[in-house]
Amino acid sequence: MQRYYTRVCNFYYGNQSKILVNKKKTIPLHQIKEISFDHIEIITRKLKRKISISQIKYLPNDLKKKIYLDIKKIKSKKKNFSNLEFKKIPNILGVLNLTPDSFSDGGRFNTKKKGINHAIKLYKEGADLIDVGGESTRPGSKEVNKEDEWNRIKDILKSIVKKIPISLDTRKSEIMKNGIKVGVKLINDVSGLSFDPETINILKKYKIPFVIQHTLGTPDNMQKNPKYKNELLDIYDFFEEKIKLLKSKGIKHNNIILDPGIGFGKKLKHNMNLIRRVSIFHSLGFPILVGNSRKKFIKDISKKNDSYTRIGGTISSSVYLMMQGVQILRIHDVNEVMQAIKVFKEIINK
Repeated sequence: MQRYYTRVCNFYYGNQSKILVNKKKTIPLHQIKEISFDHIEIITRKLKRKISISQIKYLPNDLKKKIYLDIKKIKSKKKNFSNLEFKKIPNILGVLNLTPDSFSDGGRFNTKKKGINHAIKLYKEGADLIDVGGESTRPGSKEVNKEDEWNRIKDILKSIVKKIPISLDTRKSEIMKNGIKVGVKLINDVSGLSFDPETINILKKYKIPFVIQHTLGTPDNMQKNPKYKNELLDIYDFFEEKIKLLKSKGIKHNNIILDPGIGFGKKLKHNMNLIRRVSIFHSLGFPILVGNSRKKFIKDISKKNDSYTRIGGTISSSVYLMMQGVQILRIHDVNEVMQAIKVFKEIINK
């Protein structure tokens, strides 16, 4: 049987969106009138077809039923959790790497004083949550043992977790457990919960919200000629199967975030297609997170910028992702991205 996927598209933002929603010409994303859409793209493994929402009623009954079920998920209001407010788009996840070797800022903040000051700075600049990590997962990186990883982050976590909402970026269940006991609000596992077999049990036991990120391979091999039949649909299917697995293991809550994993086992063409058509993941019914900040696709396109001067590419992709309804952006340069978002919203709302 042919499998159909629904991607919402042709978004409107701000006051224009509110007007169109009130006139019932567009459908609001998650009951947020400030962002809405009036077209969908029906996708299969062989073709895709874009139609207006007014044309859905003319489709064959089985397909129409499937699309209406997808739109029900897309329309549904999202419950807030982990200091993230889904009535606003986007939320910002600020990045604090306490590592000597992360791709863009390794060694810059890995002392207690520098780490604490940078976390406070990011939060004051507008981050809703600070994502703290003690292991680099850049392409080609090697695994760090759990003792070293915890030692890198424990003092800073304990110093700031009562003052600033913290997300913990780790692949290891023991680090997750330690962080949860300290008071972190979100677990962000770049391995898609597959690196450590005990991870699911920890998430189930503590009922903490978490991110499922897609990664093809592991950091040390993920960029060695990654291949997909169709990266967009393959990753959609990955998320769907992972969510089914989690439910079967007894994780009942829906405080789950999906991250397609830009740069994690993807070539430039894969990254661009994922960013371009990221709104397909709304039909899974969970908030979307994208880590676009300072990523290599910016260098690949611009041909000349190193990781310290990729702010322009980060800003342009951030605004595009916001316009696709992406609820969370993982960002290094919080002040610059927040400035761009505020200016954009002011322009479009007048």
